[in-house]
Amino acid sequence: MRLILLGPPGSGKGTQAHRLIEEYKIPQLSTGDMLREAAVAGTETGIHAKTIMDAGKLVSDDVVNKIVSDRIDEPDCTNGFILDGYPRTLTQADAVEEMLAGKGVQLDAVVELRVDDEVLVERVAGRYTCINCGTGYHDTLNKPKKDGACDNCGGTEFKRRPDDNADAMRTRLQVYYKDTSPLIGYYYAKRKLKPVDGMAEIDDVSREIHSVLDFD
Repeated sequence: MRLILLGPPGSGKGTQAHRLIEEYKIPQLSTGDMLREAAVAGTETGIHAKTIMDAGKLVSDDVVNKIVSDRIDEPDCTNGFILDGYPRTLTQADAVEEMLAGKGVQLDAVVELRVDDEVLVERVAGRYTCINCGTGYHDTLNKPKKDGACDNCGGTEFKRRPDDNADAMRTRLQVYYKDTSPLIGYYYAKRKLKPVDGMAEIDDVSREIHSVLDFD
């Protein structure tokens, strides 16, 4: 199963990706993780990418494509993978199609999590995590059972991402709609798009994804 999860920041892609990993026993390929792993491994492409990142610059599509291509060739991707955070643009989507065609494989589906923008802003602006174990919470949607204490480890210190606020989220949404949302039409035309109601409860979203991926 070769998948792309598509949706704006905060739409639940990470949560659903973890469930798909367990169900289909395939890895989640995050471009950020792959870039860091390639740099640590000391591959030629990884070293080149690290030099660019250390200079505070964006890694070019060509470099990212090479790292993604190399990662897909690894044994744990034999039965498939979930692409996370890539492609983000139409140019990158074309590159992914060409790369996979060169390997004699193709995407099975692109799952689009459809959500309401203002709900996304509320979701993201209220997020915080336990510093000790990383368990996630929300100001209104998912509070700890005991105020000020993590349900998982009992920790009493929490943190928020600097960009988890309403203004930053609206800026991130603008970037998504400008650069990434055109992929919806792109994959629809290729008959790969599988829209899912991302506003539903987490378990319901998972069931709907399972339903749209049931190709038997």
